[in-house]
Amino acid sequence: MNADRMSLDFSPFLPWPLLVALGVLGLIAVGWLIWRGKRGGWMRLAALALVLLGLADPRFINEKRDRLSDIVAVAVDRSGSQTIGNRMAETESALKALTEALKARPNTEIRTIDVFDREGTGDGTRLFEAIASATRDVPQDRLAGVIAITDGVVHDIPADRSRLAFSAPLHALITGRPNEFDRRIELVEAPRFGLVGKDVTATVRIENQGGPVGPVRMTIRQNGETMATRNAMPGQPIRLPLRIDRAGMNLFEISVETAPGELTALNNVIALPIEGVREKLRVLLVSGEPHAGERTWRNLLKADPNVDLVHFTILRPPEKQDGTPTNELSLIAFPTRELFITKISEFDLIIFDRYSNQTFLPTVYFENMVRYVREGGAILFAVGPEIVARGGLLSTPLREIMPAEPNGTILERAFRAEVTDLGRRHPVTRNLDGAGTAQAGARWAPWFRQVAARPRDGQSLMNGIDNGPLLELKREGKGRVGLFLSDHVWLWARGYAGGGPYLDLLRRLSHWLMKEPELEEEALRLSVSGGRIVIERRTIGGPPGDARLTEPAGETLPVTLTEAEPGLWRAEIAIRRAGLYRAENGGLIAFINAGQPNPKEFRQVVSTVDDLAPIAEATGGSVRRLLPRGSLEVPRIVDIRGGSRYGGSDYIGLRPTEASVLKGVTVMPLGIGFLGLGLLLLPLIGAWLAEGLRRARKA
Repeated sequence: MNADRMSLDFSPFLPWPLLVALGVLGLIAVGWLIWRGKRGGWMRLAALALVLLGLADPRFINEKRDRLSDIVAVAVDRSGSQTIGNRMAETESALKALTEALKARPNTEIRTIDVFDREGTGDGTRLFEAIASATRDVPQDRLAGVIAITDGVVHDIPADRSRLAFSAPLHALITGRPNEFDRRIELVEAPRFGLVGKDVTATVRIENQGGPVGPVRMTIRQNGETMATRNAMPGQPIRLPLRIDRAGMNLFEISVETAPGELTALNNVIALPIEGVREKLRVLLVSGEPHAGERTWRNLLKADPNVDLVHFTILRPPEKQDGTPTNELSLIAFPTRELFITKISEFDLIIFDRYSNQTFLPTVYFENMVRYVREGGAILFAVGPEIVARGGLLSTPLREIMPAEPNGTILERAFRAEVTDLGRRHPVTRNLDGAGTAQAGARWAPWFRQVAARPRDGQSLMNGIDNGPLLELKREGKGRVGLFLSDHVWLWARGYAGGGPYLDLLRRLSHWLMKEPELEEEALRLSVSGGRIVIERRTIGGPPGDARLTEPAGETLPVTLTEAEPGLWRAEIAIRRAGLYRAENGGLIAFINAGQPNPKEFRQVVSTVDDLAPIAEATGGSVRRLLPRGSLEVPRIVDIRGGSRYGGSDYIGLRPTEASVLKGVTVMPLGIGFLGLGLLLLPLIGAWLAEGLRRARKA
């Protein structure tokens, strides 16, 4: 489009102050002539004016310009609160109608800006940040207006117009309907950690935005299981005692009932993850017959800051009598009744390291140990030749809970421990350094003694001589049992022939027995990484099949798991909305909260025209609902070239910008050439003729 401009410009040969001074002096001289009535005074004044005009060098400048298009920014709110009800359908219909109207306006460029809430940040809808970012390259003299299609739930509204990134009028078209009602539950305060077996306190509050008043029903779930329900009053802080019943992640879900006519149920539930930690893992280590690797278990457990170790070594069995008075003995009597009857439940794990019943414990003590395991305790048998001795542990009730049964044979020859196919999938022995593969075998130092045994109902994680069981694990009731059928693991600890991964192996073994969550062989876990939900399924069985992932809005999706490594299956899916996610597979359930516990986007979901009204009015714009009378109404577009108001009852006003780009310049000087010379000579010739006539008359 053509936008040529014609203008008059000056380019003086002398500085303007000097030119003004010459003009003043000339005016004084010519003025004196005119005042005295001298002939030719006016001619001289005209000549002076033309001389000064010539020195100012006047010229006409004709600019060849092309008109630039007006830019109209259309910001489309696509945040979480816009997905409620029919708001997105209203938005798309309004956007289509608005785009058609703007396309009909001549010389108009439409810049559409999609505005999303930033997942995981909890910052809500940043409408004005998105507009500023998208129009950063737009000169202000080209921006004719900004139109926002939103529900009015915006979290970065500037306090005043001076903080806006643009000067054009702002118009907001609001989705939703007046008199909407919503209820939400809000987290006030909650701890991140809690001690296992103890209660922690969380504080929540229920908020109503319109709608009915009175108590509402609140439900508390822990790891998917309903723990309690109660009535609660909106607007008041509610303190909830929560029991941490296991180590690792404890996910509490607190929800309130959905009222009839409520806008959405998305903010009627919050997820509260609390990490369960143990004060100390208490371990009782009972060492029996002295041997070369006796301190291996002690050194390992003492080095673990999470373990409180009680260690007894049986050095003086009852049959050894030498007449020394008791008060002169430096040895401490083994407190059998206190350990195995009174305080046995205080221990998370009991380890018998080459123990052979040297103290001749009563049968009732061993029966109590069996009961301790079945009620949730754990025992590890690290055995050597003493296990098959007469009067050993095989002759006690502990025999019935052992995962394998020693047959009385002690094998003494060099062999290398190998991880079984099951062991390659089990968390205790998976990915042990140097374990090799099923074809290549382990690269560990050899051992030289193994107790031959017949597997029973345990899980064989490691094999030894003739593929006989070397490490057996089993679950017994609520507890766990481990059986290590060699006492030569100390060779790895001493670095013999290159050693082996004894630290990882023994630490994992003891922590699996103490039910550490990270070592569960059947587990389903969810985590958040880089804006994606990561689903991990740990299993020692075959392919687990697809997982089912339930999103915050209630939609359930099948997710295909692929094997990342033996025993570990994984999948990832993009986070589409902040909130509580639930996964199910093989009877296992896992939860995770993606994003902040109280995301701004869903704290206030009732559409409003009030929040944007002050800033729109400051720019001369307007705010209106798209459905004022139940049907969609998009206002017409008009141009307003002057004034401070750009909005009316049924129209949106845009400010034409008149912006253009210079293509070329034509300059026509007025004081140079024959035209300038002729204009200058005319008064001089006139003055000369007048003077000649005057003299002729006198003569």
